[in-house]
Amino acid sequence: MENMVNVFLFGKKYSVPDNLTIMSAMEYAGYQLVRGCGCRNGFCGACATIYRIKGDTELKACLACQTKVEDNMYIATLPFFPLVKQVYDMETIKPTEAVMMQLYPEIYACIGCNACTKACTQGLQVMQYIAAAQRGDFERCAELSFDCVMCGVCSSRCPAGISHPQVAMLARRINGKYLAPGCEHLEKRVKEIKDGTFTELIEALMQKPLDEIKELYNNREIEK
Repeated sequence: MENMVNVFLFGKKYSVPDNLTIMSAMEYAGYQLVRGCGCRNGFCGACATIYRIKGDTELKACLACQTKVEDNMYIATLPFFPLVKQVYDMETIKPTEAVMMQLYPEIYACIGCNACTKACTQGLQVMQYIAAAQRGDFERCAELSFDCVMCGVCSSRCPAGISHPQVAMLARRINGKYLAPGCEHLEKRVKEIKDGTFTELIEALMQKPLDEIKELYNNREIEK
């Protein structure tokens, strides 16, 4: 017999198996997940969730597809957070500190409370990468924010209204286009793809059963 725990989904109590993730528990309880779910593997950031354990004052954040339920867990999902997303042209912006002042000036209102870092579902040093963006160190910002899944939980806790994921995205784009060393091998492969060199191979691969595709992937030759 499964061990059951009590969870509260949007204020309503349910009894669910203790080996389920929050996302699986929601489906077990009868919720049909149309929004707030995506890859189910911790990469897309669509299932950002906040929760609190009864008797504990700390409000915690997580991804519902990666976090197991606990007894007396009070849960609310945050499937979308309205981040500020500025429009810019990567062909015309310059890799200088001024670009952040022009596009995301709110980062200079950061009060250093570290709420963003504490809330991050990926355990990233969010406040530190914002500090790097402030001083124009886009390479460092890109490095620290590399695993960001754009869930927006950090921004939901920010008193300065910073859209941390969008700042990080800009830094990674600047770093990739202007600062990181070029890769001739990658450029050659991209050109081959655009020229149709692998079209026939890709179409043949797409016709194979999923199990066979997985087997080919797991046993692929990895270039050194």
